[in-house]
Amino acid sequence: MKRILNVGIAGYGVVGQRRRVHIDRHSQLRVTALCDRTFQGEGLCEDGVRFYDTPARMLEAETLDVLFVCLTNDVAADVTIAGLSKGLHTFCEKPPGRDLEDIVRVIREERLHPELKLKYGFNHRYHDSVRKALAIIQSGELGRVLNMRGVYGKSKIISFTSDWRTKRALAGGGILLDQGIHMVDMMRLFAGDFAEIHSFISNGFWNHNVEDNAYALMRTASGVVAFLHSSATQWRHRFHLDITLSKGAVILSGILSGSKSYGSETITIVRAGEDDGGDPEETTMRCNKDNSWRDEIDEFAQAVLQDQLIVNGSSLEALKTMQMVSRIYCADPDWKARYNLSDLVPPDILNPEEGA
Repeated sequence: MKRILNVGIAGYGVVGQRRRVHIDRHSQLRVTALCDRTFQGEGLCEDGVRFYDTPARMLEAETLDVLFVCLTNDVAADVTIAGLSKGLHTFCEKPPGRDLEDIVRVIREERLHPELKLKYGFNHRYHDSVRKALAIIQSGELGRVLNMRGVYGKSKIISFTSDWRTKRALAGGGILLDQGIHMVDMMRLFAGDFAEIHSFISNGFWNHNVEDNAYALMRTASGVVAFLHSSATQWRHRFHLDITLSKGAVILSGILSGSKSYGSETITIVRAGEDDGGDPEETTMRCNKDNSWRDEIDEFAQAVLQDQLIVNGSSLEALKTMQMVSRIYCADPDWKARYNLSDLVPPDILNPEEGA
């Protein structure tokens, strides 16, 4: 018989409900408990799933195998730690928390439970256009990466029906941490870690105490240069990433999303020629389905059921992406001083053997 994993979902808003759709379709995952602050006390849903008004009550009362954390940034790390301490395989949405300290605390708990799987939700890695781009880059057919230019923006920081994202005490950061972190993660995926970062951070339009625009210029140790603009004043929602290689280019434009406001998801492959006069041969493919949420959950379930390593969304990958976000904030000296920010990670977290 197939092993069935009992799943609890902490946070049953838009993201928690979307996760449940794909958890329910998996033959070896079964949602048995939900919690959300909008629930009144404890009880049974119409489908027989028990509900609670706090994660603590759900974790105390239920016998679970897996916990999905779909909560606000201020409590995501604490509930992830609680799940791990209860012996649960845990999946947490991005970002890992409000700051580096949050994910460092999680990793310290994770290392006490090496038998458990911890995965962070960076679903953009599972979009067809991103997967195709990575395969082309890794194949070497277009040579090495030279530079990247990325824009990811929407028209305001507030999304869905809540304004918690505009409050630093709850969110930790603004558009860069909330949405731009996906572009940061993809740039790391395609080029590796960045050794040098310069930035301008601004909240001059919406006037929240989190940023509404972040501009970053970055360079890897091998010389790959990347420019990133993460914006909450992009009136026409936009996702665009140009990746220039030594023999051509890969262009990602549009991304399939719940809001359906970023246009068609396409990947254009450019093959440069010696005599093309700046008008090279190119092929554009349209990606019509978003299976990223499904595939991400399937990969997590497989890691749990078959005791495999977490690759995409591991705590180390999440830490490095979070550190890069923090370094972008801190590279603007005015922003760093205003909010007393730090981009330092304890040596034993990045290199455990140093703390032995």
